[in-house]
Amino acid sequence: MGTRALIINADDLGIDPAVSRGVLQAMREGVVSSATLMVNMPHSEAAGREAAGLSLGLHLNLCRGAPVWSDFPKEHLGADGQFTEPRAASLPADVVEAETRAQLARFKALTGQAATHVDVHRHLHLHADVLEGLARVAAAEKLPVRSVDSIMRHTLKTRGVATNTHFLGDTGAEPYWTLDRLESELVTLPGEGIIELMCHPGHRPETLKSSYAAQREVELATFLNPRVREVLERTGIKPVDFRVLSQGA
Repeated sequence: MGTRALIINADDLGIDPAVSRGVLQAMREGVVSSATLMVNMPHSEAAGREAAGLSLGLHLNLCRGAPVWSDFPKEHLGADGQFTEPRAASLPADVVEAETRAQLARFKALTGQAATHVDVHRHLHLHADVLEGLARVAAAEKLPVRSVDSIMRHTLKTRGVATNTHFLGDTGAEPYWTLDRLESELVTLPGEGIIELMCHPGHRPETLKSSYAAQREVELATFLNPRVREVLERTGIKPVDFRVLSQGA
């Protein structure tokens, strides 16, 4: 049997103050081992400062807020100069590449550290040109990128980009990571590979209108529950972060 490692990554740090507090609580008091920071939101700076020293990647955001790249083409934005999800899905690879570089630079300015990896808000890298633009930067910077399916995983690997072997997690009308579901998944994890478990813990958003709001509180309670730590200890799993991929594990 080969190497097995579990990364428990919380998305959406910086999207809202209450969400960010929950993410940081899940990392400091619970079993979450990694998080990804949005850098172009009104509360990104505070979140980056409060998360100092934790394992953080970039939550590349192309569908909410304003771009970071100063020369971002206006024709790909809404009338208010903000990202929109429909337009983000059809962004050219060159634009995605430039915006990714700009967001990585902002990340370092906000946190004082380099990103451990990149994932994408709303999984927009399921679109070919978005994935292409991101892959160019990731390959050049030797940054791991989250893959959410086998097709994306193959594409990233052919471009020389490190990525997880397996992916677990989702969002929806109901909270995804209930305690029962998490316990069940932890005892049936694949026997080898780099497994990413994506989650969205947080307190109910204060400033954000989102269909995933109260569900975050359920996830936060799940990842803080002592039973989860007991399951991890019983199965011999110690959650790690994306540096396990950078180190070639």
